[in-house]
Amino acid sequence: MINKRIISLLAVIVAIIALFYAGTTIGQRSAPENGAVDIPHREVVPIVAHHPVPGAVTTESYLPLLEGKKVGIMCNHTALVGKIHLVDTLLASGVNVTVVFAPEHGFRGDADAGEHVKSYIDPTTGINVISAYGSTRKPDPKEIAGTDVMVFDIQDVGLRFYTYLSSMHYLMESCAEAGVPLIVLDRPNPNGMYVDGPILDPKHRSFIGMHPIPVVHGMTLGELARMINGEGWLADGLQCDLTVIPCADYTRSSYYELPVKPSPNLPNMRSVYLYPSICFFEATPVSLGRGTDFPFQVYGHPDMKGYDFEFTPRPREGAKDPLLNGRVCYGVDLRTAPSDSVVIACGIDLSYIIDAYNALGRSEKFFNNAFERLTGVDYVRRMIIGGSTAAEIKAVWAGDVEMFKRQRKPYLIYDE
Repeated sequence: MINKRIISLLAVIVAIIALFYAGTTIGQRSAPENGAVDIPHREVVPIVAHHPVPGAVTTESYLPLLEGKKVGIMCNHTALVGKIHLVDTLLASGVNVTVVFAPEHGFRGDADAGEHVKSYIDPTTGINVISAYGSTRKPDPKEIAGTDVMVFDIQDVGLRFYTYLSSMHYLMESCAEAGVPLIVLDRPNPNGMYVDGPILDPKHRSFIGMHPIPVVHGMTLGELARMINGEGWLADGLQCDLTVIPCADYTRSSYYELPVKPSPNLPNMRSVYLYPSICFFEATPVSLGRGTDFPFQVYGHPDMKGYDFEFTPRPREGAKDPLLNGRVCYGVDLRTAPSDSVVIACGIDLSYIIDAYNALGRSEKFFNNAFERLTGVDYVRRMIIGGSTAAEIKAVWAGDVEMFKRQRKPYLIYDE
């Protein structure tokens, strides 16, 4: 009988070989020279869909907390109870919903990234919808004070710069100032399988990065709400009166397929998995596919010669004025390769942005000031300009990742 250790060793060798070939077939030309797809520090495992139950679906857990009260909600189109919107579910249950606060992309989820959201009366329910992504990002505590309890329910994708986390932070702050309790209906994190990226340096704090956490934090918003309170990250040492309604049957190893796209330019799970690596192109002249059918699944530029794949951004819903509008872009197609399992196992892969940087002549003008707001640190830009590989840059933040995992442990709700 063959020794089990030999079998295990052979399995590891086969996995590494498969990962190498997956990395060298990215797009329509050879893989990026600087880093290709680095062999990850996590095991490459097949994706098996699980079916965790979002907190909003467990209505018996929170409806008694809303009975007889004036209820305010911060939510968007992802706040579903099955196929029914949370607001409609609560109204049908006799809950007195008095106000809705809308985050980036709006209550119905159809506004462009960065587009100001306007306040209005919702024609379906007649409820006053107040923008939390307009001239101010923080709800007015006076408007919060008109409620007895606030509810937060938005599907996140697990990245520091995805702004629903920042909206929750400001809601917690306003609730604390107004003396109104907050109930967070938790939802699974589709990128919750790992933690990766540098921890935000406070000097780069902005609405796309408010907390000293890695780019991919591996936590749900309910867990992060507990951490924001516990670490004293609210202004002036405020503490929010917080209740988290947890998901059922969820662990951090669960692969959760989102029932609806969380924002206009994350149309499928492929884009959600690539988002941690591709979003850095937002701070460069390179298109990441906004204005196409496949945003956050490609990258390219008119001057990236020598690539077989091409695409042309054009205005559409969620991308009314896309970068490089109407211009043919040449670049890399990531829609099918590497596999989802490899993308998840690699985590943040800077080889894509290094490839585009080299293809466009290694100019310092390649990066704009938003790059540090996205990465959260100064050294990533410097190391790319200095010729470091993706693996070398990733090694710099490895210690920060392990430190954060220890720091977050008291606030976790779900098994690792």
